[in-house]
Amino acid sequence: MNREEIVKVMQEADCLHDDAEVAAALDKMAGQIAERIGDRSPLVYVVLNGGIIAAGQLLPRLRFPLEVSYLHATRYGDKTQGGQLHWKVKPSENMQGRTVLIVDDILDEGNTLAAVIDYCREQGALEVLTAVVINKKHHRKARPGMTGDFVGLEVEDRFLFGCGMDYKGFWRNTLAIYAVRGL
Repeated sequence: MNREEIVKVMQEADCLHDDAEVAAALDKMAGQIAERIGDRSPLVYVVLNGGIIAAGQLLPRLRFPLEVSYLHATRYGDKTQGGQLHWKVKPSENMQGRTVLIVDDILDEGNTLAAVIDYCREQGALEVLTAVVINKKHHRKARPGMTGDFVGLEVEDRFLFGCGMDYKGFWRNTLAIYAVRGL
């Protein structure tokens, strides 16, 4: 894509949730997380690349001791449709007996997130919880009834970008949530 095409996608996009709405959702999530696991010193894994913005906004709102690391599992790359799961960086910290919180941008179908959860459980995590800024509403989840433990916003089934989600590798850097017009 050239720069003009990338700019045009933003200009034509529908803003579903502006910066203030996303910030309020993150505040709500932080309160729920603190209430549930604030006394456990959890291990927090940020899922790259999408979880960077979410974690950068969410983690400073958590006012309790926690350990932060990252993992990188992807099904998208710079594509708009998912493929086979690929681990770029597997979790490396000892999870045995720990509460693990996985922070990501979106729960769409959830195949990547389900694989990460399973991996953490296999490594001996006591509890594995998920925090996602967006839960996309549809019936194609990897597991029936799958949702995040902490969800900022529910969004219709459209192609989204912003707050960590990208359009062909671009626009992760906005806090607001946009939908590509026509997709």
